[in-house]
Amino acid sequence: MQALRGLTWLLVLQSLGELIARGLSLPLPGPVIGMLLLLVALRWTPVRESVALCADFLLSHLSLLFVPVGVGVMTHLSLVSQYGLRMLAVVFVSTLLGLGVTVLSLHLLRDRRETDEPHKDAPHA
Repeated sequence: MQALRGLTWLLVLQSLGELIARGLSLPLPGPVIGMLLLLVALRWTPVRESVALCADFLLSHLSLLFVPVGVGVMTHLSLVSQYGLRMLAVVFVSTLLGLGVTVLSLHLLRDRRETDEPHKDAPHA
């Protein structure tokens, strides 16, 4: 039951994001705004616990979520054969960009954390 509450939170926040994006004619997609709303909502314990249960369930069945993608690829094989090389290049470049941004973010956060924390070896006054 708690996992269903988590799924409800996910769907409500995504729908709110979609309403905000369309209502305000924002350039961001609704699901992105919904994820930002989720980030804020996760500070509230009931949301965090129920979403965690739902996320665990979805992650345990993650392979099933790839079935629609596989069916879509099989349905549009002509497009894949026509644009496959371009799509592969886009996937490759976007993956590298995503990894690069992640690495830079982690380095910046690590450096910031190291400057914010006092050194463990330094004597206390």
